[in-house]
This record gives sequence, structure tokens and C-alpha cells, in this order.
Amino acid sequence: MSTTLDNPPRDTRPAGAQSGRHKRARPGTWRHALRRDWQLYSLAILPLLFFAIFRYAPMLGNVIAFRKFEPGGNIFGERWVGLRYVKMFLDDPTFWNVFTNTLILGGLTLLFCFPLPIVLALLLNEVRNRRMKRFLQSVSYLPHFLSMVIVAAIVMQMLAIDGPINQLVKALGGQPTVFMQKPEWFRAIFVSSEVWQTVGWGTILYLAALTTIDQQLYEAARMDGAGRWRQIWHVTLPGIRPTAITLLILNIGTFMAVGFEKVLLLYNPLTYPTADVISTYLYRMGVESSNLSYAAAIGLFEALIGVVLISSANVISRRTVGTSLW
Repeated sequence: MSTTLDNPPRDTRPAGAQSGRHKRARPGTWRHALRRDWQLYSLAILPLLFFAIFRYAPMLGNVIAFRKFEPGGNIFGERWVGLRYVKMFLDDPTFWNVFTNTLILGGLTLLFCFPLPIVLALLLNEVRNRRMKRFLQSVSYLPHFLSMVIVAAIVMQMLAIDGPINQLVKALGGQPTVFMQKPEWFRAIFVSSEVWQTVGWGTILYLAALTTIDQQLYEAARMDGAGRWRQIWHVTLPGIRPTAITLLILNIGTFMAVGFEKVLLLYNPLTYPTADVISTYLYRMGVESSNLSYAAAIGLFEALIGVVLISSANVISRRTVGTSLW
């Protein structure tokens, strides 16, 4: 009797089952991940729509930087004019004054508003009394939740001719000063108000990063005889370095977009020489003067500078410290 079968049994499974097996996504692919976690991916639909509608779709309007735009006409301009508006703002001395003000205000804001949250986070981390620590955190976070209009109103009331600052100056024997009308005072006023409003909120990420540092590193440092300053320098700061570098790159990327709302609320024609920045100049040219093509050309120039800055900062960070956004 032969042990081999002349007619081996056929696979009795339906053809649909075989095709379904071949169509099933393999583990490790994006289709498999999408089928497995489709509920989580669905949460990203609304944010993606927001960015597509309000961030990427408006980019099509940049074409009017190279076309003549007339209100009531074609939204993409009437006719092609090339680099006419680019040459206009490059030859405009007012633009270069505004550009210089933007660089100075952006540099001062980055110089003070980037390291101070790190310092405040380190100080809060040293507070051992939990109630005191929570109280200090709440006080430092509070200005962030105030409307920009409220912040500007507080600044103007504090610096008014009969405000608390001038009353203190008068009590010390000085003469009251109209700070809000002095161009030489605007940068100090802007940066100090920015520090007051943002430094406390900026400590949140650093305090979160501090909790991820292994406590055994501090114990090893203490065993080696390191004091508090040595522990901060050799353990704490290296532990929060990736977070600090990431935030620095992001801040450099928004370097040119220095606070439009606050500058618009605080400045006036008397302080234009030091207060007028690119964003407020764009507002006056585009909205008040209806020269939208000229404003679009300047805005495109500002955006290109921002792309160059953030790309350069990312490359330098990756090559020097090994941390980068991409």
C-alpha cells in the first residue's frame, strides 16, 4: 500500500480568506499602526485641519508680493510685477530703521527672556517647603494669564505722569518723566514687561525636566564632595540641556516676530524711532494704507529670515551639542 497520495487534498478555505490574509497589513508598517490606533490618530484630524486652513492655505496669498493687488479685484493680484515691491522696501530707509528695531528688540528679548526661566526654575527647585513653592509658582504664573490689553494698561498706568513710578521718583527728589513718550525708554519698558509676563510661565517645562533627572546622580556627586553649586553645574544643567536647546531653537525661529500686540498697544508716533518693528510696520502698510502687495513682500522677507535662523540654529545645535529639532 503506497504512502503517497496521487491526488493531494486541496485547500478547502475560501478564496476570500486567502486574499484577506495577503491584504492584512504587516506589523511595523504605517497601515498596521493606523488600524491598531485609529482612535488616537483621529484626534489629530481637527489640529491638522486647523493648520491646513489657517496656516498653509493662506500661504497662497504670498503670490501678491509679486503681483499688483487692488482691493475688490482678484485675490491673487491683477498683473505680474516681479520684484518691484521687493526693490521698494530694500530702497526704503524707513524699512531698514524698522528692521534694526526688530533685531534690537528681538535680541534683548531673547537675551533676558530665555535664561531667566532657567534661573527661576533652579531657584524654585531648591525650595523645600511645598506650600511656599506652590505659592511662588502661582505668583510667577499669574501674569501669563492676563490679556495683552490688561498688561499694556498696567504698564501705562504704572508709568503715567501721576503713576506709582513717577510718584516714587518725585519722593526721591527727582522730576517726573513721561516714560511712554520717550523713545529712549521704550526698549527697557518693553523688555521688562515681557520678562514680568513670560518668565514664570517659561519655568514649567524646565521644572518638568528637572523631575526626570536621576536622583542617584546627585547622591554620587555628594559622595564626591560636590556642593550645591557643583551639583547644579555638573548634574542639573546637563540634565535640562536638551529642553533648553529645543526652546532656544524655537525662540530663535520667532526672533523676527517680536511681540506685535504689545508693541502696537504701547507705542505711539513719538516712540516710532525705537519702537516701530516689522510687524507693526506691516500693519500700517497693509491694513491702514491698503498697500497689501508691499506688505506681503516685507512679510515674505521676514518669513525667509525666520526660516534661515531656525535652520541655522538647528544645524549648529546638532553639530555642537548633539540635540536638535530634526
